Amino acid sequence: MEAAGISPAARLDVICDLSNLCVLGLIPQLTKKMEDLQDCDCKSLVAVPGSVVLHLFRLFNQQDNSWQKYTLAYFLLVRNEYFSRDSRKHSDGKNQLLDCCDDSELDLDVLYADLDSKELELKLQKPVVKTQSKGDSSASGSNDCFFPGLHDDLAQDCLAWASRSDYPSLSCLNKKFNLLINSGYLYRLRRKYGIVEHWVYLACSLMPWEAFDPSRKRWMRLPRMPCDECFSCADKESLAVGTQLLVFGREYTGLAIWMYNLLARGWSRCTPMNLPRCLFASGSFGEIAIVAGGCDKNGQVLKSAELYNSETGHWETLPDMNLPRRLSSGFFMDGKFYVIGGVSSQRDSLTCGEEYNLETRTWRRIHDMYPGGTSASQSPPLVAVVNNQLYAADQATNVVKKYDKGNNTWNIVKPLPVRADSSNGWGLAFKACGDRLLVIGGHRVPRGEVILLHSWCPEDGNGGADWEVLSVKERAGVFVYNCAIMGC
Repeated sequence: MEAAGISPAARLDVICDLSNLCVLGLIPQLTKKMEDLQDCDCKSLVAVPGSVVLHLFRLFNQQDNSWQKYTLAYFLLVRNEYFSRDSRKHSDGKNQLLDCCDDSELDLDVLYADLDSKELELKLQKPVVKTQSKGDSSASGSNDCFFPGLHDDLAQDCLAWASRSDYPSLSCLNKKFNLLINSGYLYRLRRKYGIVEHWVYLACSLMPWEAFDPSRKRWMRLPRMPCDECFSCADKESLAVGTQLLVFGREYTGLAIWMYNLLARGWSRCTPMNLPRCLFASGSFGEIAIVAGGCDKNGQVLKSAELYNSETGHWETLPDMNLPRRLSSGFFMDGKFYVIGGVSSQRDSLTCGEEYNLETRTWRRIHDMYPGGTSASQSPPLVAVVNNQLYAADQATNVVKKYDKGNNTWNIVKPLPVRADSSNGWGLAFKACGDRLLVIGGHRVPRGEVILLHSWCPEDGNGGADWEVLSVKERAGVFVYNCAIMGC
């Protein structure tokens, strides 16, 4: 399909202008340029990353020299920094693109010359599929490349921008798609390009583990965990790190960890900690997670900490905290790990916090970081970090508070959408989901018990905005047992 009224030379000018606009990040002008192309599919392709797959299938049902294909290719090359910063800085962009690519094909050798070492390493990790022709070249051709006429590197970039809700369906297209999706390579690409989608993983009193996609308002049930009855009935803690969901609990034989792998879409046992524990503080950042404090199998309160790497599956022992504590909460903020609240080994409520510097491998004690502390009957502090700002749900006053880093104080922001004081904070989830805060709790209605997912974006001056109800989950009970947010 050719755009009406645009000559080949004019198309090249528009393509180069598009690339320059992508470098500058001028989305409004980019949209205007796409309108000039008079091609709705191509405009939507660039403007809505979540619909890339749909438009690619529509787009490439045409000749190999389609100019729309090269528009997409140039867009991805510049957006994902295939061209070096120096070359973009010392050229007008248009000549650079024309030098690298002619009207017939992309010169990938030139593109690879601009890859840095990390990107080159990523390229070498790509899954390779060997296909065998069975006589009919047209039939086997569908497995030779992801999209006809488009190099696999560019096709994988396109798929990285697609919604990960589509990945299970894409894996069913053919063996090559299946290997790519299950290899985890697309998730490594997404990390490299800063593409993150946050899903909510939830277990409630009447509902086994399910995942919720906030962007599509869609619930997905996870396979049943193959644990023993003791683990199913015991108290559990959860943590999402990388593409894994870790669930900590107790089996007949002792403390155990079960792991749900997003790539394999199944449960398996996770490597145990060097010192197994429960009632610990935890937080994750990308592919790493830290657990600190808690109690060992004999009930002794700990001050030790460990770091988990989801890429290797190994636990590393970290230096001890200054104080032992249990029933505390952990989080990452400004590149450091924090632990606040909790109860000491003498059952004293702790108001201090501790900061762990990953570079210096040292702990720093912060006095009065969590005034009021945590009693033995209360849940661990309900805290969440959005845009490196710390928020807490006060279990006693039913309000959201924001932490002032400079003054080491807390300020009231807005009321909670549900009551937290009725159960001392237990059965309620308070989490960060991208740039939003989530409050997840139960509610009794005439038809029964439901779980409500409330969302609010804590922008400056937005304290008066109402909480948005993202979803109402029926027949789930009113008590949230576990909740974790996975961003990948």
